[in-house]
Amino acid sequence: MSKATAVIEAPEDSGLICPAEQIFDAQRFRGRLAEIVARTNDAMTIRTEVVKALRTEQAEGRAAIAEAFRAEPFAARPMTRAYAHLTDRLVCSVLHVATEVLHPKANPTASERLAVIGVGGYGRGEMAPYSDVDLLFLTPYKITPWAESVIESMLYMLWDLKLKVGHASRTIRDCLRLGQEDFTIRTSLLEHRRIAGDAALAEKFDTRLREDLFAGTGREFIEAKLAERDARHVKQGQRYMVEPNVKEGKGGLRDLQSLYWIAKYIHGVDKAADLVPLGVFTAAEYETFAAAEDFLWAVRGHLHLLSGRATEQLTFDMQVAVAEALGYEDSGGRRGVEIFMQAYFLHATEVGDLTRIFLTKLEAENVKAEPLLERIFRRRRKIKDSYTVINNRIAIADDGAFLSDPLNLLRIFEEALRTGMLIHPDAMRLIKSNLHLVDDEMRNTPEAQRIFFDLLLKHGNPERALRRMNELGMLAAFIPEFEPIVAMMQFNMYHSYTVDEHIIQCITNLSQIERGELEEDLPVASSILKSGVDRKVLYTALLLHDIGKGRPEDHSILGAQISRKVAPRLGLNKADSETVEWLVRYHLLMSDMAQKRDIADPRTVRDFAKAVQTVKRLDLLCVLTVCDIRGVGPNTWNNWKAVLIRALYRQTRRALETGLEDLNRENRGAEAKKALREKLKDWPRKDLLAETGRHYDPYWQGLHVTAHEVFASLLRDIGDDEIRIDLHPDEERDATRACFVMADHPGIFARLAGALALVGAQVVDARSYTTKDGFVTDAFWIQDSEGQPYDAARLPRLRQMIEKTLRGEVVAREAFKTKDKVRKRERAFRVPTHITFDNEGSEIYTIIEVDTRDRPGLLHDLARTLAASNVYIANAVIATYGEQVVDTFYVKDMFGLKYYSLGKQRTLEKRLREAIDAGTERAES
Repeated sequence: MSKATAVIEAPEDSGLICPAEQIFDAQRFRGRLAEIVARTNDAMTIRTEVVKALRTEQAEGRAAIAEAFRAEPFAARPMTRAYAHLTDRLVCSVLHVATEVLHPKANPTASERLAVIGVGGYGRGEMAPYSDVDLLFLTPYKITPWAESVIESMLYMLWDLKLKVGHASRTIRDCLRLGQEDFTIRTSLLEHRRIAGDAALAEKFDTRLREDLFAGTGREFIEAKLAERDARHVKQGQRYMVEPNVKEGKGGLRDLQSLYWIAKYIHGVDKAADLVPLGVFTAAEYETFAAAEDFLWAVRGHLHLLSGRATEQLTFDMQVAVAEALGYEDSGGRRGVEIFMQAYFLHATEVGDLTRIFLTKLEAENVKAEPLLERIFRRRRKIKDSYTVINNRIAIADDGAFLSDPLNLLRIFEEALRTGMLIHPDAMRLIKSNLHLVDDEMRNTPEAQRIFFDLLLKHGNPERALRRMNELGMLAAFIPEFEPIVAMMQFNMYHSYTVDEHIIQCITNLSQIERGELEEDLPVASSILKSGVDRKVLYTALLLHDIGKGRPEDHSILGAQISRKVAPRLGLNKADSETVEWLVRYHLLMSDMAQKRDIADPRTVRDFAKAVQTVKRLDLLCVLTVCDIRGVGPNTWNNWKAVLIRALYRQTRRALETGLEDLNRENRGAEAKKALREKLKDWPRKDLLAETGRHYDPYWQGLHVTAHEVFASLLRDIGDDEIRIDLHPDEERDATRACFVMADHPGIFARLAGALALVGAQVVDARSYTTKDGFVTDAFWIQDSEGQPYDAARLPRLRQMIEKTLRGEVVAREAFKTKDKVRKRERAFRVPTHITFDNEGSEIYTIIEVDTRDRPGLLHDLARTLAASNVYIANAVIATYGEQVVDTFYVKDMFGLKYYSLGKQRTLEKRLREAIDAGTERAES
């Protein structure tokens, strides 16, 4: 066995984040290798000792890179080069050991040559801390036993170093054949780089790829990359999803890399900067490209280091950690993580602009033309004289003439909507680079106001124009107050989009309702729009409803103040501007009333009707509320919310039209008893009288007749020690209704809440009533962890657990010690606890509202605390907003009175906070 210790090859080591000798001490390793070879001839021992020595170099190198990167957190390129340099050294070292020590060949034949080629990201010389190492072992002919032994030894050593190695052993002919068949392989070969080994073989490989694989195939490569990009975006979601994938998501690194791949394939460039002299990018666009690439690589690097693995998803908990690593701090009422994520989404938007401009231009130049017959027979709307059509996209005929009138910066979006065509990337460039022409004089012209409202109201798809205007910066230029919320992330689990994208999603919903696409799902909102509302007011209010977000003040109040200035500038008259201001100020009112209050309580409807005052406002607010909730995320709107909003709307409209005096408990009670008699008309008169006489007034106005019918059956002939349960899917509300009847005793509500929490049920509404003859009738509406009603197959287990808890076989408080855990990704959220007491919102109850962090078992802890304080809970309304929950309790004291005493309120608040803190500590331990 050869004792040779030749100098190990090393690649270019300039531009590293720290000195090369700190990353890998080649001299020290050579000395260690010489010692190992001098000490033993045993191959296995040598391999083991070599790996041990390389582990030391690897660990110290990784530590040096990480420390330097933490000191310079935005030094992304030097960081990626440093990790690639470390990997190069490791690969070169194991190749040297395999060829010169373990499998030496004094006189190799022509076929016993080997080149080690890096492909993919490693071939490009860009690596994050835990990136894969993709290697191609290139041989001139069919692999020989010697090459097979070398490769096997190399791989074992690399695997022992815990590197995630992707590898292939191929000839040049193999690579050409497979590259022709598979575009993924062709792309990886595009980014090849010789790491070590036979230089002549690697050079021949490079030449054959250029001449025999890449040349003349640009069109099909572009088509494949565009299709691949579209499929990736569908899989990963939109750019504005709040937990983006840094590598694969829209606007992420893969989009930039796709751009680079195509540029290299078509133009033969080695780096993106080479595209500027070619006219593909302007100098400013290249600067944008470089800034986005640096930022995204910095994020990915810290994400890997902080998670200790190759993770690409920027989850909520990692967002906080990465923001801190990058030095973002809280400022102006916003958390550092929110400022960081806004920067992230702004860069993602820039990436989208660049790739769209670049790829669309290449698509026009390289993708197959539309068939002649289709071009002849397809009808196309006539374009206006100042525009031209290039590849079915609107382009500008004369840049100078276009820019001579700033209104043209708006008109082109109208033309795109009118014709249904996309805007050409060159026109987008021109718009984006001339936004300074949009000034107050332009904004205040009647023609600008007309064009803008035609975009919203005339063509039926305003979201398309708004999204393109927003991405090009035109929306913020026309409405400067919009700029602070562009790409603004809301750091919570409730909102799925950035603020600007949320607003566009809301307007998308409104236009869908107007087009009649949601009539079955949204009958009330659809009927309101059909009967006619002021569309200009509604669209303006929806556009501005969240414009005050991101500052310390209440965003509804600040948004109303902003809309007071913006609405008149858009051309609205005084009355309409005041309506817009009112809608922005109170855009959460209907949602809060419906989800946080008992709408079966006449006082709730009466107070809401007094706030709204007119049917016109009610109609506008109802539609705005529906669009706002649906625009939060793809699964936020459900039948439960729909039922609540519809009920509040119909009751309030009736009150406004017939008078508030119709809202009283007596009327509701009489109507409910009459409805129950109709349902139970086959019951003996004596039993029916007993049933309608055993309940107090709140019972009759708080439940639907279907629940009254169930409770009547459960109560009929019940024994004193008997527990009766009815579980029934309530499909109209997307929930399961759980009805319980048993002898009344203290704390039963809390025990029921605990039993439901133990089986993973989420309570969305709960009502508790005591009969005159000493029984409790409790109704809970529950959903599973996915927000769906329980299917029939799961109801027996649900019933079994409830019965065990009620019998005392399972103690909820003890069981929560193992079940009540907050997931890691949710621990980054700050949800301060607010507890309020309201004695005006109900005629007979004090309303206690607990706004805090959600977790399993919270309702049980709160209810148990109230029961221990001799508080009687009449009903509970639960509204969940991601990690935040608002539990509202309608309560009386043990004497049936409200809690007017401030001292009693403070005592109760203190106990509730203690229960919340104890549960939080338990969940996070």
